Parts: sequence; C-alpha cells; structure tokens
Amino acid sequence: MGGAILSRDQELDLIEALRGSYPDDFGIDEELWTRQSVAALAQRRYGLAVDATEMGGYLRAWGLGPRRPTDRACGLCVDAVATWVEREYPAIVRTALEHRADVWWIGRTRLHGVVPAADVLSAVSGRGRVRFLIATPNVNPPLPRDFLLRLSGADGRNIHVVVDGSWTRSEWPRRLPARIVLHALPSCGR
Repeated sequence: MGGAILSRDQELDLIEALRGSYPDDFGIDEELWTRQSVAALAQRRYGLAVDATEMGGYLRAWGLGPRRPTDRACGLCVDAVATWVEREYPAIVRTALEHRADVWWIGRTRLHGVVPAADVLSAVSGRGRVRFLIATPNVNPPLPRDFLLRLSGADGRNIHVVVDGSWTRSEWPRRLPARIVLHALPSCGR
C-alpha cells in the first residue's frame, strides 16, 4: 500500500463503526458500503487519505471480495452449482438485459480476525462492483429486505439477485417490489 496506512486499532474501530450501519448514517451518499465509502469514512474519522484501491486491500484482508460461484457452494454442491451456472445463469442474464436490470450475486461470509464475530452480507455485480453490510451480531439472521432495497438503489433500479446457500428460501424476505427478482443458487439447504 503506497499511501496512508491504518493501524490495527483503526482497522478494528472502523469495522466496529461499519457494524450494523449504512454509509448515509455518516452523511456519505451511498446506499451500501463500498471500498470508496469506507475510504471516505476513514478520511473523516482519522484524517487519513486512504484511496479506494488501498481500501480494497484492507477489505480483501478482512475476507471481503468477489468469489466465484463455486466458491460460494459447499463441497457437496460444487458440481450442481457449476452446472447451474452453465445452464441456468445465461437465461437470467438475458432476462436482466431485457429488463435493463443489473445482476448481483449475494452471500454471507465472516470477517477475518474480528471479535466478536462479524457476518458480512456482500453483493457482487456481474461487472465486479462490490457492495456490503457488516451485520450486527445475530445467529443466522434471515436475508434482510432493507439490504435488497438498498442494493436496488434510491432510484429503484431493476435487479436480478442470485442468492447463495447462506439463506434458505424460507429466510428470504416476502413482498419485495417487482423490480427485485431473486434466484436461488443450488444448495444442499434447499
């Protein structure tokens, strides 16, 4: 990293600030956290000019970053996911294009080296954009409706969302707007 470096205490403080909050809670004009909005928060809190690329390095070190669909699957489901990506996913992309919708892949992961443990809901677009929320401690929370609404944006963009096995269908939110379409990635839990 070539610019400002966060101390470990600053990293942990930043993670704590992100936990259960959204960028607009800090006056940052984003619906969900991105490397740019986290860098802006670091600038505000510590006066450090950490650029988005450097912040991306921190996020990867924390365990955040794009993952391939087969990385999102348990060992028993890898072949089913690979087949699904080959056979089903292209139709989702075509439908999304017809509806001028973005395609997002979402899942849940854990931050590395953080106590108490922190679940992260992350979304990665087909173009590699990453959006996330560090959840407040809760054992196996359902997929938050607010996360999906914020992913759709304040302007109400159409989105197609591929949901990994982090949540069963019964844990998906009910009564989503028609602009948000959910698709299940194959999982042993379904």
